[in-house]
Amino acid sequence: MTAFLESLTILQKFYASCALFGGLLFIIRTILMFIGHDSPDDISGDITDIHGDADASFKVLSLQSLTAFFMMFGLVALALSRNASLAHGWALLGGTFAGFFTVWVIGRLFVGMNRLQADGTMRIENAIGQDGEVYLTVVPGKTGQVRVAVQGQLRVFDAVTDAALELKTGDRIKVVRVSGGNVLVVEKA
Repeated sequence: MTAFLESLTILQKFYASCALFGGLLFIIRTILMFIGHDSPDDISGDITDIHGDADASFKVLSLQSLTAFFMMFGLVALALSRNASLAHGWALLGGTFAGFFTVWVIGRLFVGMNRLQADGTMRIENAIGQDGEVYLTVVPGKTGQVRVAVQGQLRVFDAVTDAALELKTGDRIKVVRVSGGNVLVVEKA
């Protein structure tokens, strides 16, 4: 091991230290993420100035991406300068490109993960125009219940009708509008 370190030039030692520093922090950070200690909320003490709300665009400059940059920069630059026998300028350029490429890939991963999120909020207005079925008889002037598929979920809603006929259990209905915030106005389909 000492023979290897002695064979390195000053610049190659810099590349190796970047790879070691970035690699160790990257591995530590990854292990902490897997065991659930990757949030600023995990820090104990009297820290009051933590702002954990940032969108995916700021994730490009995360600790994970910076450590990945140094790790890949050091590894690629060291490999290019030792094994490919490239001039130090080309090794530096190759390492820098590899580091920025790694940051870009991590940024794309964060954006992709952000797209997987959904708030799950059901908007009752999306029921307008949908077909459904009477669950509990809807008598004119009184509230019954209907089953309607909204946003891919079959839900039971309170419902009224403007028609003079009562809608019996099992009748097919169509949602006309929303009344009073969460009551559907329905008609026979």
